[in-house]
Amino acid sequence: MPTPNSWRALLNAELAPRFALLCLGIWLNAADTLVTVTIMPSVAREIGGYQYFGWSIAAFLLGSILAGACAGKLSIRLGLRNATALAGLLYALGCAMGALAPDFLTFVAGRLVQGLGAGAIVSLCYVAISAMFPESLWPRVYGAIAGVWGAATLLGPLCGGLFAQAGFWRGAFWLFVAQGVIFVGAVLVMVPAAPKAPTGGRIPGRQLALLVVGVSLIAAAGVVPGHLTAGLCALFGVAALAALLLVNGRAEDRLLPRAAGDLTTATGLGLMVIFFCEAATMGFSVYGPAFIQALHGASPLLSGYVIGAIAAGWTGFSFAVAGLKPKHEGLAIRLGAAIIAVGVAWGAVEMVRGGLWGVVASMFTLGAGFGICWAFLAKRVIGGAPEGEQALASAAVPTTQLIGGAAGAAAAGALANALGFAGGVTPASGQAHGLWLFAAFAPLALVGLAAAWRLGRD
Repeated sequence: MPTPNSWRALLNAELAPRFALLCLGIWLNAADTLVTVTIMPSVAREIGGYQYFGWSIAAFLLGSILAGACAGKLSIRLGLRNATALAGLLYALGCAMGALAPDFLTFVAGRLVQGLGAGAIVSLCYVAISAMFPESLWPRVYGAIAGVWGAATLLGPLCGGLFAQAGFWRGAFWLFVAQGVIFVGAVLVMVPAAPKAPTGGRIPGRQLALLVVGVSLIAAAGVVPGHLTAGLCALFGVAALAALLLVNGRAEDRLLPRAAGDLTTATGLGLMVIFFCEAATMGFSVYGPAFIQALHGASPLLSGYVIGAIAAGWTGFSFAVAGLKPKHEGLAIRLGAAIIAVGVAWGAVEMVRGGLWGVVASMFTLGAGFGICWAFLAKRVIGGAPEGEQALASAAVPTTQLIGGAAGAAAAGALANALGFAGGVTPASGQAHGLWLFAAFAPLALVGLAAAWRLGRD
Protein backbone atom coordinates (compact mmCIF):
# COMPACT_ATOMS: atom_id res chain seq x y z
CA MET A 1 0.00 0.00 0.00
CA PRO A 2 1.53 3.37 -0.96
CA THR A 3 2.51 5.80 1.77
CA PRO A 4 0.17 8.84 2.14
CA ASN A 5 2.72 11.30 0.71
CA SER A 6 4.25 9.20 -2.09
CA TRP A 7 4.05 9.65 -5.85
CA ARG A 8 2.07 6.41 -6.04
CA ALA A 9 -0.54 7.89 -3.73
CA LEU A 10 -0.80 10.95 -5.97
CA LEU A 11 -1.20 8.83 -9.09
CA ASN A 12 -3.90 6.50 -7.83
CA ALA A 13 -7.15 6.04 -9.71
CA GLU A 14 -8.97 8.80 -7.80
CA LEU A 15 -6.29 11.52 -7.75
CA ALA A 16 -4.51 10.96 -11.07
CA PRO A 17 -7.24 12.64 -13.20
CA ARG A 18 -7.26 15.64 -10.85
CA PHE A 19 -3.48 15.81 -11.04
CA ALA A 20 -3.58 15.73 -14.86
CA LEU A 21 -6.18 18.52 -14.85
CA LEU A 22 -4.00 20.68 -12.61
CA CYS A 23 -0.93 20.12 -14.80
CA LEU A 24 -2.96 21.05 -17.91
CA GLY A 25 -4.08 24.30 -16.29
CA ILE A 26 -0.51 25.26 -15.38
CA TRP A 27 0.71 24.23 -18.85
CA LEU A 28 -1.74 26.57 -20.58
CA ASN A 29 0.03 29.50 -18.91
CA ALA A 30 3.57 28.16 -18.78
CA ALA A 31 3.84 27.38 -22.49
CA ASP A 32 2.36 30.67 -23.67
CA THR A 33 5.40 32.94 -23.63
CA LEU A 34 7.78 30.67 -25.52
CA VAL A 35 5.11 29.56 -28.01
CA THR A 36 4.13 33.16 -28.72
CA VAL A 37 7.62 34.68 -29.02
CA THR A 38 8.54 31.88 -31.41
CA ILE A 39 5.67 32.62 -33.82
CA MET A 40 5.56 36.43 -33.50
CA PRO A 41 7.75 37.19 -36.55
CA SER A 42 5.49 34.91 -38.62
CA VAL A 43 2.39 36.64 -37.24
CA ALA A 44 3.70 40.08 -38.18
CA ARG A 45 4.72 38.98 -41.65
CA GLU A 46 1.16 37.84 -42.38
CA ILE A 47 -1.06 40.44 -40.69
CA GLY A 48 1.41 43.30 -40.10
CA GLY A 49 1.82 45.00 -36.76
CA TYR A 50 5.55 45.15 -36.15
CA GLN A 51 4.89 48.50 -34.47
CA TYR A 52 2.68 46.70 -31.92
CA PHE A 53 5.09 43.86 -31.13
CA GLY A 54 5.51 44.91 -27.52
CA TRP A 55 1.76 45.26 -27.10
CA SER A 56 1.16 41.55 -27.68
CA ILE A 57 3.32 40.59 -24.68
CA ALA A 58 2.28 43.54 -22.50
CA ALA A 59 -1.44 42.85 -23.09
CA PHE A 60 -1.10 39.22 -22.04
CA LEU A 61 0.85 40.15 -18.88
CA LEU A 62 -1.60 42.91 -17.99
CA GLY A 63 -4.47 40.48 -18.36
CA SER A 64 -2.67 38.00 -16.11
CA ILE A 65 -2.15 40.63 -13.41
CA LEU A 66 -5.77 41.80 -13.52
CA ALA A 67 -7.13 38.26 -13.41
CA GLY A 68 -4.73 37.15 -10.69
CA ALA A 69 -5.86 40.03 -8.48
CA CYS A 70 -9.53 39.15 -8.98
CA ALA A 71 -9.46 35.34 -9.15
CA GLY A 72 -9.72 34.66 -5.43
CA LYS A 73 -12.71 36.97 -5.04
CA LEU A 74 -14.30 35.39 -8.14
CA SER A 75 -13.97 31.88 -6.70
CA ILE A 76 -15.73 33.02 -3.52
CA ARG A 77 -18.59 34.60 -5.45
CA LEU A 78 -19.11 31.93 -8.12
CA GLY A 79 -17.64 28.86 -6.49
CA LEU A 80 -14.33 27.28 -7.44
CA ARG A 81 -15.77 25.08 -10.21
CA ASN A 82 -17.67 27.85 -12.01
CA ALA A 83 -14.87 30.40 -11.62
CA THR A 84 -12.26 28.00 -13.04
CA ALA A 85 -14.52 26.99 -15.93
CA LEU A 86 -15.13 30.67 -16.73
CA ALA A 87 -11.37 31.28 -16.73
CA GLY A 88 -10.90 28.38 -19.14
CA LEU A 89 -13.58 29.75 -21.46
CA LEU A 90 -11.90 33.17 -21.46
CA TYR A 91 -8.58 31.54 -22.28
CA ALA A 92 -10.05 29.55 -25.17
CA LEU A 93 -11.86 32.65 -26.46
CA GLY A 94 -8.63 34.67 -26.40
CA CYS A 95 -6.79 31.94 -28.30
CA ALA A 96 -9.59 31.80 -30.88
CA MET A 97 -9.40 35.57 -31.33
CA GLY A 98 -5.67 35.23 -32.00
CA ALA A 99 -6.23 32.37 -34.46
CA LEU A 100 -8.89 34.31 -36.39
CA ALA A 101 -7.31 37.77 -36.15
CA PRO A 102 -7.43 39.64 -39.49
CA ASP A 103 -5.15 42.41 -38.15
CA PHE A 104 -2.69 42.91 -35.34
CA LEU A 105 -4.88 45.05 -33.08
CA THR A 106 -7.47 42.27 -33.01
CA PHE A 107 -4.62 39.91 -32.22
CA VAL A 108 -3.56 42.13 -29.30
CA ALA A 109 -7.14 42.20 -28.00
CA GLY A 110 -7.15 38.42 -28.12
CA ARG A 111 -3.90 38.35 -26.18
CA LEU A 112 -5.48 40.49 -23.46
CA VAL A 113 -8.45 38.11 -23.17
CA GLN A 114 -6.08 35.14 -23.23
CA GLY A 115 -4.04 36.72 -20.43
CA LEU A 116 -7.17 37.25 -18.35
CA GLY A 117 -8.01 33.57 -18.69
CA ALA A 118 -4.48 32.31 -18.12
CA GLY A 119 -3.88 34.47 -15.04
CA ALA A 120 -7.13 33.34 -13.46
CA ILE A 121 -6.45 29.69 -14.30
CA VAL A 122 -3.08 29.70 -12.55
CA SER A 123 -4.42 31.45 -9.46
CA LEU A 124 -7.43 29.13 -9.24
CA CYS A 125 -5.27 26.05 -9.80
CA TYR A 126 -3.34 26.97 -6.67
CA VAL A 127 -6.64 27.36 -4.82
CA ALA A 128 -7.75 23.98 -6.18
CA ILE A 129 -4.72 22.20 -4.73
CA SER A 130 -6.08 22.59 -1.21
CA ALA A 131 -9.59 21.63 -2.35
CA MET A 132 -8.69 18.55 -4.41
CA PHE A 133 -5.68 16.94 -2.71
CA PRO A 134 -4.92 15.83 0.86
CA GLU A 135 -2.45 18.06 2.68
CA SER A 136 0.17 15.30 2.85
CA LEU A 137 0.47 15.43 -0.97
CA TRP A 138 0.78 19.19 -1.35
CA PRO A 139 4.62 19.16 -1.53
CA ARG A 140 4.44 16.56 -4.32
CA VAL A 141 1.88 18.63 -6.21
CA TYR A 142 3.93 21.83 -5.93
CA GLY A 143 7.02 19.96 -7.10
CA ALA A 144 5.11 18.68 -10.12
CA ILE A 145 4.02 22.21 -10.97
CA ALA A 146 7.67 23.25 -11.13
CA GLY A 147 8.23 20.34 -13.49
CA VAL A 148 5.45 21.58 -15.79
CA TRP A 149 7.17 24.97 -16.06
CA GLY A 150 10.42 23.16 -16.90
CA ALA A 151 8.72 21.04 -19.55
CA ALA A 152 7.28 24.19 -21.12
CA THR A 153 10.85 25.40 -21.66
CA LEU A 154 11.44 22.42 -23.95
CA LEU A 155 8.02 21.99 -25.55
CA GLY A 156 6.95 25.63 -25.96
CA PRO A 157 9.48 26.55 -28.69
CA LEU A 158 8.91 23.17 -30.35
CA CYS A 159 5.17 23.74 -30.57
CA GLY A 160 5.46 27.31 -31.86
CA GLY A 161 8.38 26.55 -34.14
CA LEU A 162 6.76 23.62 -35.90
CA PHE A 163 3.61 25.60 -36.68
CA ALA A 164 5.61 28.66 -37.79
CA GLN A 165 7.86 26.62 -40.08
CA ALA A 166 4.78 24.95 -41.60
CA GLY A 167 3.45 28.44 -42.44
CA PHE A 168 0.43 27.90 -40.18
CA TRP A 169 1.08 29.93 -37.03
CA ARG A 170 -2.68 30.14 -36.44
CA GLY A 171 -2.63 26.41 -35.81
CA ALA A 172 -0.70 26.98 -32.57
CA PHE A 173 -3.60 29.02 -31.24
CA TRP A 174 -6.17 26.48 -32.44
CA LEU A 175 -4.21 23.79 -30.58
CA PHE A 176 -4.54 25.78 -27.37
CA VAL A 177 -8.23 26.46 -28.06
CA ALA A 178 -8.72 22.70 -28.06
CA GLN A 179 -6.74 22.31 -24.85
CA GLY A 180 -8.75 25.11 -23.23
CA VAL A 181 -12.04 23.40 -24.15
CA ILE A 182 -10.77 20.09 -22.73
CA PHE A 183 -9.74 21.92 -19.56
CA VAL A 184 -13.22 23.44 -19.15
CA GLY A 185 -14.93 20.09 -19.61
CA ALA A 186 -12.67 18.40 -17.09
CA VAL A 187 -13.17 21.23 -14.58
CA LEU A 188 -16.96 20.84 -14.73
CA VAL A 189 -16.59 17.13 -13.98
CA MET A 190 -13.81 17.07 -11.38
CA VAL A 191 -13.55 20.37 -9.50
CA PRO A 192 -15.69 20.79 -6.36
CA ALA A 193 -18.16 23.66 -6.39
CA ALA A 194 -17.34 25.08 -2.96
CA PRO A 195 -14.11 27.08 -2.67
CA LYS A 196 -11.54 26.70 0.06
CA ALA A 197 -10.21 30.23 -0.12
CA PRO A 198 -10.05 33.05 2.43
CA THR A 199 -12.92 35.53 2.25
CA GLY A 200 -12.99 39.29 2.66
CA GLY A 201 -11.26 42.21 1.04
CA ARG A 202 -11.97 44.16 -2.10
CA ILE A 203 -10.21 44.21 -5.44
CA PRO A 204 -7.53 46.96 -5.49
CA GLY A 205 -9.26 48.78 -8.34
CA ARG A 206 -7.36 52.08 -8.20
CA GLN A 207 -3.97 50.40 -8.32
CA LEU A 208 -5.01 48.15 -11.20
CA ALA A 209 -6.40 51.15 -13.11
CA LEU A 210 -3.11 53.05 -12.65
CA LEU A 211 -1.18 49.99 -13.81
CA VAL A 212 -3.25 49.69 -17.00
CA VAL A 213 -2.96 53.43 -17.69
CA GLY A 214 0.79 53.45 -17.05
CA VAL A 215 1.65 50.48 -19.26
CA SER A 216 -0.76 51.65 -22.00
CA LEU A 217 0.80 55.13 -22.11
CA ILE A 218 4.31 53.69 -22.32
CA ALA A 219 3.21 51.40 -25.16
CA ALA A 220 1.41 54.29 -26.91
CA ALA A 221 4.64 56.30 -26.95
CA GLY A 222 5.78 54.13 -29.84
CA VAL A 223 2.81 54.76 -32.12
CA VAL A 224 1.64 58.34 -31.49
CA PRO A 225 2.81 60.99 -33.99
CA GLY A 226 5.47 63.50 -32.94
CA HIS A 227 8.44 63.23 -30.60
CA LEU A 228 6.90 65.59 -28.04
CA THR A 229 3.68 63.60 -27.80
CA ALA A 230 5.62 60.34 -27.54
CA GLY A 231 7.82 61.79 -24.79
CA LEU A 232 4.79 62.98 -22.85
CA CYS A 233 3.12 59.57 -23.14
CA ALA A 234 6.23 57.86 -21.78
CA LEU A 235 6.59 60.44 -18.98
CA PHE A 236 2.96 60.19 -17.89
CA GLY A 237 3.15 56.40 -18.10
CA VAL A 238 6.08 56.31 -15.69
CA ALA A 239 4.25 58.80 -13.45
CA ALA A 240 1.20 56.51 -13.37
CA LEU A 241 3.36 53.58 -12.24
CA ALA A 242 4.90 55.76 -9.53
CA ALA A 243 1.41 56.86 -8.47
CA LEU A 244 0.47 53.19 -8.16
CA LEU A 245 3.05 52.81 -5.38
CA LEU A 246 1.82 55.98 -3.66
CA VAL A 247 -1.84 54.95 -3.77
CA ASN A 248 -0.98 51.39 -2.77
CA GLY A 249 0.84 52.58 0.36
CA ARG A 250 -2.21 54.50 1.55
CA ALA A 251 -4.99 52.10 0.52
CA GLU A 252 -6.71 49.56 2.73
CA ASP A 253 -7.02 47.02 -0.10
CA ARG A 254 -3.55 46.66 -1.57
CA LEU A 255 -2.12 45.04 -4.70
CA LEU A 256 1.39 45.06 -3.18
CA PRO A 257 2.67 45.25 0.40
CA ARG A 258 2.56 48.69 1.98
CA ALA A 259 6.38 48.78 1.99
CA ALA A 260 6.64 48.18 -1.77
CA GLY A 261 7.80 51.76 -2.36
CA ASP A 262 9.94 52.02 0.80
CA LEU A 263 13.58 51.45 -0.11
CA THR A 264 14.62 51.36 3.54
CA THR A 265 12.96 47.94 3.85
CA ALA A 266 13.98 44.53 2.52
CA THR A 267 10.53 44.15 0.97
CA GLY A 268 10.80 47.40 -0.98
CA LEU A 269 14.36 46.72 -2.13
CA GLY A 270 13.58 43.15 -3.18
CA LEU A 271 10.56 44.16 -5.24
CA MET A 272 12.64 46.91 -6.84
CA VAL A 273 15.24 44.34 -7.92
CA ILE A 274 12.53 42.10 -9.37
CA PHE A 275 10.81 44.93 -11.29
CA PHE A 276 13.92 46.49 -12.85
CA CYS A 277 15.69 43.23 -13.70
CA GLU A 278 12.57 41.79 -15.33
CA ALA A 279 11.91 45.02 -17.29
CA ALA A 280 15.54 45.10 -18.45
CA THR A 281 15.31 41.67 -20.08
CA MET A 282 11.94 41.84 -21.84
CA GLY A 283 13.40 43.29 -25.04
CA PHE A 284 15.05 39.93 -25.72
CA SER A 285 11.75 38.04 -25.35
CA VAL A 286 9.82 40.51 -27.52
CA TYR A 287 12.33 41.16 -30.31
CA GLY A 288 14.97 38.45 -29.85
CA PRO A 289 13.39 35.88 -32.20
CA ALA A 290 12.92 38.45 -34.98
CA PHE A 291 16.60 39.50 -34.74
CA ILE A 292 17.82 35.90 -34.54
CA GLN A 293 15.90 35.02 -37.69
CA ALA A 294 16.86 38.19 -39.61
CA LEU A 295 20.51 38.56 -38.57
CA HIS A 296 21.54 34.97 -37.86
CA GLY A 297 19.45 33.11 -40.44
CA ALA A 298 17.83 30.84 -37.85
CA SER A 299 14.52 29.07 -38.33
CA PRO A 300 11.53 29.96 -36.12
CA LEU A 301 12.03 26.72 -34.19
CA LEU A 302 15.70 27.41 -33.52
CA SER A 303 15.08 31.05 -32.58
CA GLY A 304 12.51 29.91 -30.02
CA TYR A 305 15.00 27.57 -28.40
CA VAL A 306 17.68 30.26 -28.35
CA ILE A 307 15.41 32.55 -26.32
CA GLY A 308 14.37 29.49 -24.29
CA ALA A 309 17.97 29.37 -23.03
CA ILE A 310 16.91 32.09 -20.56
CA ALA A 311 14.42 29.69 -18.95
CA ALA A 312 16.93 26.83 -19.09
CA GLY A 313 19.58 28.87 -17.27
CA TRP A 314 17.04 30.01 -14.69
CA THR A 315 15.81 26.47 -13.98
CA GLY A 316 19.27 24.90 -13.87
CA PHE A 317 20.81 27.41 -11.50
CA SER A 318 17.74 27.47 -9.26
CA PHE A 319 18.46 23.82 -8.47
CA ALA A 320 22.21 24.46 -8.20
CA VAL A 321 21.85 27.03 -5.39
CA ALA A 322 18.90 25.41 -3.61
CA GLY A 323 21.10 24.10 -0.78
CA LEU A 324 23.00 27.35 -0.19
CA LYS A 325 23.58 28.19 3.47
CA PRO A 326 21.75 31.24 4.89
CA LYS A 327 24.99 33.14 5.45
CA HIS A 328 25.61 33.12 1.68
CA GLU A 329 22.15 34.32 0.62
CA GLY A 330 23.17 37.98 0.45
CA LEU A 331 26.09 37.06 -1.80
CA ALA A 332 23.76 35.08 -4.07
CA ILE A 333 21.44 38.09 -4.42
CA ARG A 334 24.33 40.37 -5.37
CA LEU A 335 25.95 37.83 -7.68
CA GLY A 336 22.69 36.99 -9.44
CA ALA A 337 21.84 40.65 -10.10
CA ALA A 338 25.39 41.31 -11.34
CA ILE A 339 25.16 38.37 -13.75
CA ILE A 340 21.80 39.67 -15.01
CA ALA A 341 23.38 43.07 -15.75
CA VAL A 342 26.28 41.37 -17.55
CA GLY A 343 23.85 39.16 -19.47
CA VAL A 344 21.83 42.16 -20.69
CA ALA A 345 24.95 43.98 -21.94
CA TRP A 346 26.51 40.85 -23.42
CA GLY A 347 23.24 39.77 -25.03
CA ALA A 348 22.82 43.18 -26.68
CA VAL A 349 26.23 42.87 -28.35
CA GLU A 350 25.87 39.21 -29.34
CA MET A 351 22.35 39.67 -30.72
CA VAL A 352 23.57 42.25 -33.26
CA ARG A 353 27.33 41.87 -33.64
CA GLY A 354 28.07 38.30 -32.55
CA GLY A 355 27.27 34.77 -33.59
CA LEU A 356 24.43 32.44 -32.76
CA TRP A 357 26.35 30.49 -30.12
CA GLY A 358 27.24 33.76 -28.45
CA VAL A 359 23.55 34.66 -28.31
CA VAL A 360 22.76 31.28 -26.74
CA ALA A 361 25.50 31.71 -24.13
CA SER A 362 24.42 35.24 -23.23
CA MET A 363 20.75 34.22 -22.90
CA PHE A 364 21.70 31.26 -20.70
CA THR A 365 23.82 33.60 -18.58
CA LEU A 366 20.90 35.98 -18.24
CA GLY A 367 18.67 33.19 -16.99
CA ALA A 368 21.39 31.89 -14.68
CA GLY A 369 21.48 35.27 -12.93
CA PHE A 370 17.76 35.02 -12.15
CA GLY A 371 18.15 31.41 -11.01
CA ILE A 372 20.95 32.30 -8.59
CA CYS A 373 19.15 35.15 -6.82
CA TRP A 374 15.41 34.55 -7.27
CA ALA A 375 14.62 32.29 -4.31
CA PHE A 376 16.62 34.47 -1.94
CA LEU A 377 15.02 37.65 -3.27
CA ALA A 378 11.61 36.14 -2.60
CA LYS A 379 12.69 35.04 0.88
CA ARG A 380 13.80 38.53 1.84
CA VAL A 381 10.73 40.18 0.32
CA ILE A 382 8.47 37.91 2.35
CA GLY A 383 10.60 37.89 5.49
CA GLY A 384 10.87 41.68 5.51
CA ALA A 385 7.10 42.17 5.53
CA PRO A 386 5.08 42.49 8.76
CA GLU A 387 3.43 39.27 9.90
CA GLY A 388 0.00 40.37 8.70
CA GLU A 389 1.31 41.14 5.19
CA GLN A 390 3.50 38.10 4.51
CA ALA A 391 0.85 36.41 2.37
CA LEU A 392 0.48 39.62 0.34
CA ALA A 393 4.27 39.89 0.06
CA SER A 394 4.43 36.31 -1.21
CA ALA A 395 1.87 37.10 -3.93
CA ALA A 396 3.72 40.35 -4.72
CA VAL A 397 6.79 38.49 -6.01
CA PRO A 398 5.14 37.07 -9.18
CA THR A 399 2.88 40.14 -9.46
CA THR A 400 5.87 42.50 -9.51
CA GLN A 401 7.57 40.26 -12.05
CA LEU A 402 4.52 40.53 -14.31
CA ILE A 403 4.35 44.30 -13.85
CA GLY A 404 8.03 44.62 -14.73
CA GLY A 405 7.53 42.40 -17.77
CA ALA A 406 4.52 44.38 -18.98
CA ALA A 407 6.31 47.72 -18.55
CA GLY A 408 9.47 46.37 -20.20
CA ALA A 409 7.57 44.92 -23.16
CA ALA A 410 5.69 48.19 -23.69
CA ALA A 411 8.93 50.20 -23.48
CA ALA A 412 10.72 47.84 -25.89
CA GLY A 413 7.94 48.26 -28.42
CA ALA A 414 8.04 52.05 -28.11
CA LEU A 415 11.83 52.18 -28.48
CA ALA A 416 11.81 49.77 -31.43
CA ASN A 417 9.38 51.99 -33.31
CA ALA A 418 11.48 55.06 -32.54
CA LEU A 419 14.54 53.28 -33.96
CA GLY A 420 12.78 52.45 -37.22
CA PHE A 421 11.63 48.85 -36.67
CA ALA A 422 7.92 49.62 -37.12
CA GLY A 423 8.04 47.93 -40.52
CA GLY A 424 10.01 44.89 -39.38
CA VAL A 425 13.60 43.81 -38.80
CA THR A 426 15.97 43.46 -41.76
CA PRO A 427 19.69 42.63 -41.70
CA ALA A 428 20.52 46.24 -42.60
CA SER A 429 18.25 47.90 -40.03
CA GLY A 430 19.19 45.35 -37.39
CA GLN A 431 22.90 46.00 -37.82
CA ALA A 432 22.39 49.77 -37.89
CA HIS A 433 20.13 50.25 -34.87
CA GLY A 434 19.64 46.92 -33.12
CA LEU A 435 22.35 47.42 -30.53
CA TRP A 436 20.52 50.43 -29.11
CA LEU A 437 17.26 48.50 -28.82
CA PHE A 438 18.73 45.99 -26.38
CA ALA A 439 21.53 48.02 -24.77
CA ALA A 440 19.16 50.87 -23.84
CA PHE A 441 17.74 48.61 -21.10
CA ALA A 442 21.12 47.96 -19.47
CA PRO A 443 20.67 50.98 -17.11
CA LEU A 444 17.52 49.34 -15.74
CA ALA A 445 19.58 46.25 -14.90
CA LEU A 446 22.13 48.50 -13.15
CA VAL A 447 19.35 50.05 -11.05
CA GLY A 448 18.31 46.53 -10.08
CA LEU A 449 21.92 45.69 -9.25
CA ALA A 450 22.25 48.75 -7.03
CA ALA A 451 19.13 47.72 -5.09
CA ALA A 452 20.39 44.12 -4.88
CA TRP A 453 23.76 45.29 -3.57
CA ARG A 454 22.03 47.12 -0.75
CA LEU A 455 19.63 44.26 -0.09
CA GLY A 456 22.51 41.78 0.03
CA ARG A 457 23.99 43.30 3.15
CA ASP A 458 23.64 40.97 6.15
